[in-house]
Amino acid sequence: MALAPDQANTDLAGKVVLVTGASRGIGYAAALEAARRGAHVVAVARTVGGLEELDDEIQDLGSSATLVPLDLRDGDAIDRLGAAIFERWGALDGLIANAGQLGVLSPLPHVKPEDFDKVFAVNVTANYRLIRSTDLLLRQAEAGRAVFVSSSSAKSARPFWGLYAASKAAVDAMVKSYAAEIEQSKVKVNVFYPGAVRTAMRAKAMPGEDPATLPQPADIAAQLVDMVSPAFSLSGKLYDASTGATTDL
Repeated sequence: MALAPDQANTDLAGKVVLVTGASRGIGYAAALEAARRGAHVVAVARTVGGLEELDDEIQDLGSSATLVPLDLRDGDAIDRLGAAIFERWGALDGLIANAGQLGVLSPLPHVKPEDFDKVFAVNVTANYRLIRSTDLLLRQAEAGRAVFVSSSSAKSARPFWGLYAASKAAVDAMVKSYAAEIEQSKVKVNVFYPGAVRTAMRAKAMPGEDPATLPQPADIAAQLVDMVSPAFSLSGKLYDASTGATTDL
């Protein structure tokens, strides 16, 4: 899975990589890793403060970023982002679709319709809008790559996790279908399961868990960013960071 160290250092030099949910957690770490490898990062998140901190760190690395404060529930804004990327660069080399929402852990009959809609808006609809908005941009790149951060909850669907699990299962299904649709193109599209990682979402889901027992986002960032490297040639696959296994979607 991992690229050779000498290759990993500069494999994204001169590339443009879009990262959603980039203001904290896995998205923040992935954006930093992409910048470390030479990418210009288009960082999308709702939290301006987190984006500004990220920008400072990226500049310290000698790289650059474009900050995009954006609520991914605004589909028209996603369309405008795609148009802006086309105007400025004419293509998109990498998409790391990381933004997600846990929602409520509850018996399904007790989930409020507005909570259901919020989770699907961020976890499913926003990713569909990203596919719609970036498809031609990825095709215009020499080696367009997209990776969608999902969860093993899509397959386990444990009690009380039905809302989140259903949203992530939808992501997996969308990516599987999309990967097959663009099989004849140069674009590669995959799914990444991060496993249990020390994030705010994990703390909300598992409040009694000792966070010191979990890997930090930076520990898995290289594996995630590997999947938008031009050297990553697989498509329609699922990589599980907790097991190191790559399987078909």
